[in-house]
Amino acid sequence: MDPDFLNAFTQAAAVNQLLPENAIPQGEKRKLIKPTARNNPKLEELKLLLIDWINATLKEEHIVVKSLEEDLYDGLVLHHLLGSLKLDVDKIALTEKKQRQKLSVILEAVAKCLQLEESQLKWSVESILTKDLLSTLHLLVAIAKHFEPSLAMPSNVQVETITIENTSRGLKTTNAVEYITENKENLEAQPKDDAFDELFSRAPDKLDAVKKVFLQFVNQHVGKLGLNVKDIESQFADGVILLLLIGQLEGYFLNLRDFFLTPASTTEMLHNVNLALDLLTDGGLLNFSVNSEDIVNGDMKTTMRILYCLYSKYKTKET
Repeated sequence: MDPDFLNAFTQAAAVNQLLPENAIPQGEKRKLIKPTARNNPKLEELKLLLIDWINATLKEEHIVVKSLEEDLYDGLVLHHLLGSLKLDVDKIALTEKKQRQKLSVILEAVAKCLQLEESQLKWSVESILTKDLLSTLHLLVAIAKHFEPSLAMPSNVQVETITIENTSRGLKTTNAVEYITENKENLEAQPKDDAFDELFSRAPDKLDAVKKVFLQFVNQHVGKLGLNVKDIESQFADGVILLLLIGQLEGYFLNLRDFFLTPASTTEMLHNVNLALDLLTDGGLLNFSVNSEDIVNGDMKTTMRILYCLYSKYKTKET
């Protein structure tokens, strides 16, 4: 039996067991750690480290944390952990309404302290309140890095995630891999990142020349499909050009049923971009974490970094 045919049913059953359809309002989505990924040894190591750090920090206040999901959702532990910020909130919030208000104040203070824009946040009041482990880990790692920079967190902690969206046709899922702590294997690639930061901030006069090289490279390979790319910022946002370029460079045909050739929504664009990132990761071409929403939102720096990965390997490839 075709494994894809079987997976279509087992995946749907697993999703319904993981999160009932009515748990997500229609048109919204949630990203979770896959149940099978929770046994990851490095993930367990990180969880234990964070629990030990919290307990050591709050020892004098006689607070003991045993579970990151169960003990942090109401804001009590977070409030004590951020005691230096002097937050104006109730010490104990017993009702969900009070807990939501308390978390809102706490998370707003964290974002301000860490100088994070809303688009950079990997957690929310709702995700913490609903005991979402992925969001809780991202929040604690960010807090620990800021307030306890000497804490030796394990590097390269990554988890398999599943994004579940409630559409008019039912639950739709997208699989991905997400880093929770820094990918130190990417340190060798850091000069590339620094080079792009330098390019955008200090050498904008050279930006057009680099874009021209990338556009020439892209059109050299997608041109035979009858395509012509003129703008990196807008034409890569829906993931179609990137998918077709990867197919041309890697030498395989992408089944049209696997992606949206003419995406009509942000959700479909994200599906395409996530698929492209999965293909790049599986092919060993992507060695750093990428937020797919950055590409969909037209972030040129992110798109150019991905193109650089392809260009570095295939710049001498014959068409």
